[in-house]
Amino acid sequence: MDNSVSHTAITPCISVIIPTLQEEKLLEKTLRCFSPTLQQHYRLELIISDGGSTDNTISIARQFTDNIIIHSKKERQTIAEGRNAGAHHAQGKILLFINADTIIENPEPFIRYIAQWAENPSPSSAALACSVHVLPSERTWSDAAFHGFFNNYIRFFVNVLGIGMGRGECQIIRADVFHDLGGYNPTVSAGEDFDLFRRIAHHHKVHYAPELVVYESPRRFRKYGYIKLLWNWTINALAVMMTGKSIAKEWEPIR
Repeated sequence: MDNSVSHTAITPCISVIIPTLQEEKLLEKTLRCFSPTLQQHYRLELIISDGGSTDNTISIARQFTDNIIIHSKKERQTIAEGRNAGAHHAQGKILLFINADTIIENPEPFIRYIAQWAENPSPSSAALACSVHVLPSERTWSDAAFHGFFNNYIRFFVNVLGIGMGRGECQIIRADVFHDLGGYNPTVSAGEDFDLFRRIAHHHKVHYAPELVVYESPRRFRKYGYIKLLWNWTINALAVMMTGKSIAKEWEPIR
Protein backbone atom coordinates (compact mmCIF):
# COMPACT_ATOMS: atom_id res chain seq x y z
CA MET A 1 0.00 0.00 0.00
CA ASP A 2 1.26 3.43 -0.96
CA ASN A 3 0.50 5.76 1.93
CA SER A 4 1.53 8.97 0.22
CA VAL A 5 -0.47 11.23 2.51
CA SER A 6 0.73 14.80 2.91
CA HIS A 7 0.02 16.71 6.12
CA THR A 8 -0.94 20.34 5.83
CA ALA A 9 0.33 22.98 8.26
CA ILE A 10 -3.22 23.82 9.33
CA THR A 11 -5.37 21.04 10.74
CA PRO A 12 -8.17 20.33 8.25
CA CYS A 13 -11.78 20.88 9.26
CA ILE A 14 -13.30 18.68 6.55
CA SER A 15 -11.76 15.59 4.98
CA VAL A 16 -13.19 14.76 1.55
CA ILE A 17 -12.77 11.02 0.96
CA ILE A 18 -13.28 9.59 -2.52
CA PRO A 19 -12.97 5.84 -3.19
CA THR A 20 -11.91 5.09 -6.77
CA LEU A 21 -11.48 2.18 -9.14
CA GLN A 22 -10.91 2.76 -12.86
CA GLU A 23 -12.49 6.23 -12.72
CA GLU A 24 -10.43 8.08 -15.34
CA LYS A 25 -13.57 9.18 -17.22
CA LEU A 26 -15.28 11.06 -14.40
CA LEU A 27 -12.85 11.70 -11.55
CA GLU A 28 -11.43 15.01 -12.79
CA LYS A 29 -14.86 16.64 -12.96
CA THR A 30 -15.54 15.52 -9.38
CA LEU A 31 -12.22 16.84 -8.08
CA ARG A 32 -12.67 20.21 -9.79
CA CYS A 33 -15.56 20.88 -7.40
CA PHE A 34 -12.91 21.53 -4.74
CA SER A 35 -10.96 24.55 -5.97
CA PRO A 36 -7.71 25.59 -4.22
CA THR A 37 -9.54 28.66 -2.88
CA LEU A 38 -12.31 26.52 -1.44
CA GLN A 39 -9.80 24.12 0.10
CA GLN A 40 -7.85 26.90 1.75
CA HIS A 41 -10.81 28.94 2.99
CA TYR A 42 -12.67 25.99 4.54
CA ARG A 43 -9.60 23.91 5.48
CA LEU A 44 -10.38 20.96 3.26
CA GLU A 45 -8.19 17.97 2.56
CA LEU A 46 -8.79 15.71 -0.44
CA ILE A 47 -8.12 12.01 0.03
CA ILE A 48 -8.27 9.48 -2.80
CA SER A 49 -8.60 5.88 -1.67
CA ASP A 50 -7.95 3.77 -4.75
CA GLY A 51 -8.86 0.12 -5.08
CA GLY A 52 -6.04 -0.74 -7.50
CA SER A 53 -6.80 1.18 -10.70
CA THR A 54 -4.79 0.31 -13.80
CA ASP A 55 -6.04 3.21 -15.95
CA ASN A 56 -5.22 6.92 -15.53
CA THR A 57 -7.14 7.35 -12.27
CA ILE A 58 -4.04 7.82 -10.10
CA SER A 59 -2.32 10.24 -12.47
CA ILE A 60 -5.49 12.35 -12.60
CA ALA A 61 -5.80 12.29 -8.81
CA ARG A 62 -2.20 13.45 -8.38
CA GLN A 63 -3.01 16.64 -10.28
CA PHE A 64 -5.27 17.62 -7.37
CA THR A 65 -3.89 15.98 -4.22
CA ASP A 66 -0.94 14.12 -2.72
CA ASN A 67 -3.26 12.33 -0.30
CA ILE A 68 -3.57 9.04 -2.16
CA ILE A 69 -3.89 5.58 -0.60
CA ILE A 70 -3.56 2.65 -2.98
CA HIS A 71 -4.90 -0.83 -2.27
CA SER A 72 -2.29 -3.33 -3.45
CA LYS A 73 -3.58 -6.65 -2.12
CA LYS A 74 -4.69 -9.38 -4.53
CA GLU A 75 -8.16 -9.54 -2.99
CA ARG A 76 -10.61 -7.07 -4.46
CA GLN A 77 -11.38 -4.20 -2.11
CA THR A 78 -14.98 -3.45 -1.15
CA ILE A 79 -16.09 0.16 -1.30
CA ALA A 80 -16.49 0.02 2.49
CA GLU A 81 -12.82 -0.93 2.85
CA GLY A 82 -11.85 1.87 0.49
CA ARG A 83 -13.77 4.45 2.47
CA ASN A 84 -12.36 3.16 5.75
CA ALA A 85 -8.82 3.33 4.40
CA GLY A 86 -9.34 6.97 3.47
CA ALA A 87 -10.89 7.76 6.85
CA HIS A 88 -7.93 6.14 8.62
CA HIS A 89 -5.66 8.84 7.20
CA ALA A 90 -8.12 11.72 7.54
CA GLN A 91 -7.35 14.58 9.92
CA GLY A 92 -10.61 16.53 9.68
CA LYS A 93 -13.30 16.64 12.35
CA ILE A 94 -15.84 16.03 9.57
CA LEU A 95 -15.64 13.21 7.02
CA LEU A 96 -17.31 13.93 3.68
CA PHE A 97 -17.60 10.73 1.65
CA ILE A 98 -18.50 11.09 -2.01
CA ASN A 99 -18.18 8.79 -5.00
CA ALA A 100 -15.88 9.42 -7.94
CA ASP A 101 -18.90 10.20 -10.16
CA THR A 102 -20.52 12.60 -7.67
CA ILE A 103 -20.69 16.30 -8.57
CA ILE A 104 -21.63 18.92 -5.98
CA GLU A 105 -24.28 21.30 -7.32
CA ASN A 106 -22.97 24.49 -5.65
CA PRO A 107 -19.62 23.76 -3.95
CA GLU A 108 -19.16 26.98 -1.95
CA PRO A 109 -22.54 27.08 -0.13
CA PHE A 110 -22.41 23.28 0.18
CA ILE A 111 -19.08 23.34 2.00
CA ARG A 112 -20.06 26.47 3.98
CA TYR A 113 -23.12 24.63 5.33
CA ILE A 114 -20.97 21.70 6.46
CA ALA A 115 -18.31 23.97 7.99
CA GLN A 116 -20.94 25.84 10.03
CA TRP A 117 -22.46 22.55 11.14
CA ALA A 118 -18.99 21.34 12.12
CA GLU A 119 -18.38 24.34 14.37
CA ASN A 120 -21.70 24.06 16.21
CA PRO A 121 -20.76 23.50 19.88
CA SER A 122 -24.06 21.69 20.52
CA PRO A 123 -24.77 19.74 17.33
CA SER A 124 -28.25 18.32 16.92
CA SER A 125 -27.04 15.59 14.59
CA ALA A 126 -23.99 13.40 14.06
CA ALA A 127 -24.44 12.84 10.32
CA LEU A 128 -26.01 14.51 7.31
CA ALA A 129 -27.75 12.93 4.32
CA CYS A 130 -28.06 14.83 1.02
CA SER A 131 -30.38 15.12 -1.95
CA VAL A 132 -29.11 13.13 -4.94
CA HIS A 133 -30.12 13.77 -8.54
CA VAL A 134 -28.88 12.76 -11.98
CA LEU A 135 -26.69 15.29 -13.78
CA PRO A 136 -29.00 17.80 -15.54
CA SER A 137 -27.24 17.24 -18.87
CA GLU A 138 -28.16 13.54 -18.76
CA ARG A 139 -31.45 13.64 -16.86
CA THR A 140 -34.60 12.06 -18.28
CA TRP A 141 -38.15 12.20 -16.97
CA SER A 142 -37.70 8.80 -15.32
CA ASP A 143 -34.54 10.04 -13.57
CA ALA A 144 -36.37 13.09 -12.25
CA ALA A 145 -39.37 11.06 -11.10
CA PHE A 146 -37.36 8.36 -9.35
CA HIS A 147 -34.91 10.67 -7.59
CA GLY A 148 -37.68 13.07 -6.58
CA PHE A 149 -39.55 10.18 -4.98
CA PHE A 150 -36.49 8.58 -3.40
CA ASN A 151 -35.13 11.82 -1.93
CA ASN A 152 -38.48 12.50 -0.26
CA TYR A 153 -38.62 8.88 0.92
CA ILE A 154 -35.25 9.24 2.64
CA ARG A 155 -36.17 12.67 4.02
CA PHE A 156 -39.34 11.25 5.61
CA PHE A 157 -37.61 8.24 7.16
CA VAL A 158 -34.67 10.31 8.46
CA ASN A 159 -36.26 13.56 9.62
CA VAL A 160 -39.72 12.31 10.59
CA LEU A 161 -39.24 8.71 11.75
CA GLY A 162 -35.65 9.09 12.93
CA ILE A 163 -34.42 6.09 10.94
CA GLY A 164 -30.86 6.43 9.69
CA MET A 165 -30.64 6.44 5.91
CA GLY A 166 -28.42 8.15 3.37
CA ARG A 167 -27.25 7.52 -0.17
CA GLY A 168 -23.61 6.48 -0.54
CA GLU A 169 -23.11 9.16 -3.20
CA CYS A 170 -22.70 11.64 -0.34
CA GLN A 171 -22.48 10.93 3.37
CA ILE A 172 -21.27 13.50 5.91
CA ILE A 173 -20.26 12.24 9.35
CA ARG A 174 -18.54 13.62 12.42
CA ALA A 175 -15.18 11.87 12.60
CA ASP A 176 -15.39 10.97 16.29
CA VAL A 177 -18.75 9.26 15.75
CA PHE A 178 -17.47 7.43 12.66
CA HIS A 179 -14.47 6.01 14.52
CA ASP A 180 -16.44 5.20 17.68
CA LEU A 181 -18.77 3.01 15.60
CA GLY A 182 -15.93 1.34 13.69
CA GLY A 183 -16.69 2.99 10.35
CA TYR A 184 -18.21 1.11 7.44
CA ASN A 185 -18.59 -2.65 7.79
CA PRO A 186 -15.83 -3.97 5.47
CA THR A 187 -17.61 -7.28 4.91
CA VAL A 188 -20.74 -5.65 3.46
CA SER A 189 -20.43 -5.42 -0.32
CA ALA A 190 -23.75 -3.64 -0.94
CA GLY A 191 -25.77 -1.55 1.48
CA GLU A 192 -22.75 -0.51 3.55
CA ASP A 193 -23.94 3.11 3.39
CA PHE A 194 -27.37 2.21 4.80
CA ASP A 195 -25.77 -0.01 7.44
CA LEU A 196 -23.54 2.78 8.78
CA PHE A 197 -26.30 5.39 8.97
CA ARG A 198 -28.61 2.86 10.62
CA ARG A 199 -25.96 2.24 13.30
CA ILE A 200 -25.37 5.97 13.75
CA ALA A 201 -29.12 6.52 14.26
CA HIS A 202 -29.12 3.99 17.12
CA HIS A 203 -26.93 6.37 19.16
CA HIS A 204 -27.25 9.80 17.53
CA LYS A 205 -29.45 11.79 15.21
CA VAL A 206 -29.07 11.75 11.44
CA HIS A 207 -30.37 14.82 9.59
CA TYR A 208 -31.50 15.01 5.98
CA ALA A 209 -30.39 18.39 4.61
CA PRO A 210 -32.30 19.25 1.39
CA GLU A 211 -30.02 22.28 0.97
CA LEU A 212 -27.18 19.92 0.14
CA VAL A 213 -27.56 18.69 -3.44
CA VAL A 214 -25.24 16.43 -5.41
CA TYR A 215 -25.47 14.93 -8.88
CA GLU A 216 -24.54 11.40 -9.84
CA SER A 217 -23.82 9.71 -13.14
CA PRO A 218 -26.79 7.66 -14.40
CA ARG A 219 -24.50 4.92 -15.70
CA ARG A 220 -25.80 2.23 -13.31
CA PHE A 221 -29.45 3.15 -13.90
CA ARG A 222 -28.90 3.02 -17.66
CA LYS A 223 -27.46 -0.50 -17.48
CA TYR A 224 -29.89 -2.12 -15.05
CA GLY A 225 -32.95 0.11 -14.93
CA TYR A 226 -34.67 1.54 -11.88
CA ILE A 227 -36.88 -1.44 -11.04
CA LYS A 228 -34.01 -3.90 -10.87
CA LEU A 229 -31.77 -1.53 -8.92
CA LEU A 230 -34.52 -0.65 -6.44
CA TRP A 231 -35.14 -4.37 -5.89
CA ASN A 232 -31.42 -4.97 -5.32
CA TRP A 233 -31.19 -2.06 -2.90
CA THR A 234 -34.22 -3.33 -0.99
CA ILE A 235 -33.14 -6.94 -0.57
CA ASN A 236 -29.61 -5.94 0.38
CA ALA A 237 -30.89 -3.43 2.94
CA LEU A 238 -33.21 -6.02 4.47
CA ALA A 239 -30.40 -8.56 4.58
CA VAL A 240 -28.10 -6.09 6.30
CA MET A 241 -30.79 -5.28 8.87
CA MET A 242 -31.56 -8.93 9.65
CA THR A 243 -28.20 -10.66 9.26
CA GLY A 244 -25.55 -7.95 9.15
CA LYS A 245 -24.53 -9.15 5.67
CA SER A 246 -25.60 -8.21 2.15
CA ILE A 247 -27.04 -10.59 -0.42
CA ALA A 248 -24.60 -9.36 -3.05
CA LYS A 249 -21.09 -10.75 -2.71
CA GLU A 250 -19.63 -7.81 -4.62
CA TRP A 251 -20.91 -4.57 -6.18
CA GLU A 252 -20.20 -4.61 -9.89
CA PRO A 253 -18.34 -1.49 -11.11
CA ILE A 254 -19.96 0.19 -14.12
CA ARG A 255 -17.43 2.24 -16.12
